[in-house]
Amino acid sequence: MSKFKVFNDPIYGLINFPFEIIYRLIDHRYFQRLRRISQVGLSSLVYPGATHTRFHHALGVAHLCSELIINLRLKGVEITDEEYEATCIAALLHDIGHGPFSHALEYQILPIHHEKITLLMMNILNDEFDGALSLAIKIFKKEYDKTFLHQLLSSQLDVDRMDYLNRDSYYTGVAEGIIGYDRIIKMMNVVDNQLIVESKAIYSIEKFLISRYLMYRQVYLHKTAISAEQMLKLFYSELKESFLNEHIDSNILAQLAQLNEDQINKDSVELFSRLDDIDIIVAIKNKVHSKNYILNYLSQSILNRRLFRTIVQKSPFSSDFISNLRLKTENTLLVTPPISMKLIIFGADKSSMYNKEDEIIIMHSPSETKPFAEISQFQSIEYNENLNFISFPKEILEID
Repeated sequence: MSKFKVFNDPIYGLINFPFEIIYRLIDHRYFQRLRRISQVGLSSLVYPGATHTRFHHALGVAHLCSELIINLRLKGVEITDEEYEATCIAALLHDIGHGPFSHALEYQILPIHHEKITLLMMNILNDEFDGALSLAIKIFKKEYDKTFLHQLLSSQLDVDRMDYLNRDSYYTGVAEGIIGYDRIIKMMNVVDNQLIVESKAIYSIEKFLISRYLMYRQVYLHKTAISAEQMLKLFYSELKESFLNEHIDSNILAQLAQLNEDQINKDSVELFSRLDDIDIIVAIKNKVHSKNYILNYLSQSILNRRLFRTIVQKSPFSSDFISNLRLKTENTLLVTPPISMKLIIFGADKSSMYNKEDEIIIMHSPSETKPFAEISQFQSIEYNENLNFISFPKEILEID
């Protein structure tokens, strides 16, 4: 029986894929797990509609990758059926290594980046599929000689960003994230093994960059989203500490908590693949009556959306300001200094519009290409912004 199916996607309408292996990979437990991994972490606590998953996103990225390759082939770019299939596989699986709540718990459950976990999972799948993913892995690792195929998946103008901007915009309701992905795709080409964009798309690219910047400011780095994410990180850190202190090794989270980077292997990745958002939510619910003050406080706060207050500003927070907050936390919540030190969380995030080290290349004329930054009229094309944040219990109402 044929495995070919049609998916009804809210962004692109009815989509399908020309390769049966894509559907076999979609049916695999590793990929089906993405149905239970939130695309934008805890942002649904800010934007109630943002409940979409990595499963949605991965399908969208694979679809855009297929559309882009079809367009390039129509323009005479030599891409074999084998390369077409492999690039679509890499696009489909590019986020398979994400853990529960995506970026919110990056490095927390396993002490390596999700792309390394993705590669480990792709290698396991390659064994299961008798080497059918070998070329996809080469493209994913940028080890294939047609480097433009990797650029489709990972660059400043890749299908990953095209999908998540439109998808996250749709589900959050933040209209500023909408981009003209279809026009950008139609304007793409390849010159000297480099992915380029025709000059007619210059304004669409500018809109793309502005949209990405605004989505970071309004969604990904929203102060309430930062608050929820920092609370979840603190909860999980405290949970791991409790596992180690109490010598608990009876569940998956406890087993993984004991691993360092050198101990990560096929068995630990298999354990990791059994985790999703539900496991973390269950862990949070199980600690509502914990004797550990921080676990008790955070679990109730996250479940009932009593989130920390967060202040975001460009300049770092002074040590006096942080000390004052800690003292007020001790007096208000009647906790000890070690607890107040944990409950005051501060750090920094970066919002970037464009990176000149990874230029978008524009076909300025039929015989000449130029970096986007040389052609664009943007005044702040390399706009980078460091944002400092501090999160603390909402009970602390007055701040000097």
